[in-house]
Amino acid sequence: MQTFLASAANLKPVRRAGPNARSSHDAVLLGRIACGDTAAMRLLFANHQVAVYRFVLRRLRDRALAEDVTSEVFLDVWRHAGRFEGRSAVSTWILAIARHKAFSARPRLDHIQLEDDMMEANGNADDDPGTILQAQDRGIVLRKCITRLSAEHREIIDLVYYQEQSVESVATILGIPRNTAKTRVFYARKRLSDELKKSGVDSTWI
Repeated sequence: MQTFLASAANLKPVRRAGPNARSSHDAVLLGRIACGDTAAMRLLFANHQVAVYRFVLRRLRDRALAEDVTSEVFLDVWRHAGRFEGRSAVSTWILAIARHKAFSARPRLDHIQLEDDMMEANGNADDDPGTILQAQDRGIVLRKCITRLSAEHREIIDLVYYQEQSVESVATILGIPRNTAKTRVFYARKRLSDELKKSGVDSTWI
């Protein structure tokens, strides 16, 4: 299976249908995987490997360990595809496995290293140099503000902004009631907004 995952890493992910279409496509792939379809597994791996690796790396802060854990995540997907009940998006189910694996690899996860993805998402190749520089400066401030958040709030920011997960999905991944997830998302965003305001950055976009 390790050789299989290595070969699958060379496949290009399918890009880029809407969220509902992607979720439906993933569910179809997972059904095929449950029947032992290795081609479907390769495609699912190609579609989600990068996101899962980054998700795990932010928690473990160790590239080699993150690679190992990512492989373990997709091994679990291969072995337990038949257990997927369709109560969430496939990506949410995979991230829940990834979070559990990351905690198992390093039980005390006090840091989540957020990268530049959020700021890059706000950039535009046609922006003038001044606009790009402002975005870069804002990104530096943003990263500093995020470091002031609690580990719990950093995890919420990661899930909502980087992984683009809904409140319902956050609840599934964290294994908490929806109302609790809603409250955590609210306070994480408020806390980040407060920190950005203290640093003189407009926080209306978060």
